[in-house]
Amino acid sequence: MANFLRLLTGLALLPMCWGVLRALLDAIVVSAGSTGLASPEALSLLAGIAAFALAWMALSHPVKMYVLGHELTHALWGLLFGARPSDVRVSASGGSVRLTKSNLLITLAPYFFPFYTFLVIVVALITYAFLRPLPCLPLWMFLVGFTWSFHVLFTLETLGQRQPDVKLYGRIFSWTFIFLANVLVVLVWLASMTPLTFADLGDILVRRVVAAYTGVGLFLWAAIKWGWHRVS
Repeated sequence: MANFLRLLTGLALLPMCWGVLRALLDAIVVSAGSTGLASPEALSLLAGIAAFALAWMALSHPVKMYVLGHELTHALWGLLFGARPSDVRVSASGGSVRLTKSNLLITLAPYFFPFYTFLVIVVALITYAFLRPLPCLPLWMFLVGFTWSFHVLFTLETLGQRQPDVKLYGRIFSWTFIFLANVLVVLVWLASMTPLTFADLGDILVRRVVAAYTGVGLFLWAAIKWGWHRVS
């Protein structure tokens, strides 16, 4: 019964996925402004994303590094929820970590939480605490883009395989949740680091999500009316 309810929830979240995706596109336009995409920081971020994408296509994939980040993400989110992690194991064929408790966020965290990007941001914040303004900001933005590209490409590859984490909560529900969580992380980052305000972000999200569900509702109503007329 729980799996069936999660399936229905996943299907119900599909219009939200579309609305949130459109909100992301709107947010990028607003955050870029008239010159944002030409700023050294924005160009460095895009260069970092492109650099890892090129490395992904040209070089062997650093699988053990991804697996290590994957398991440490489970451990980190386990700690946030009061679990005790132990026995972290990492190999090129997979990994594992023991936790005294688990939940949806702990299980799916590696698929929406960019662990190495988080490390870059933490080191940047520590540096900023001692050196203001933060030196070499374009370099930090490059590292953010590089590690986020690492997270996205490995996540896409991993979700194409049979993952016990994803199977536990059902593929449809897990995929929609992971998609929404990833996009929301990017939206929060944009609102924190660019001219886009959280008020603007809230307005964009509400407008696009409401429009997505309204469109689905109108389509279903038209389908019901058509079916009723056919039966009548």
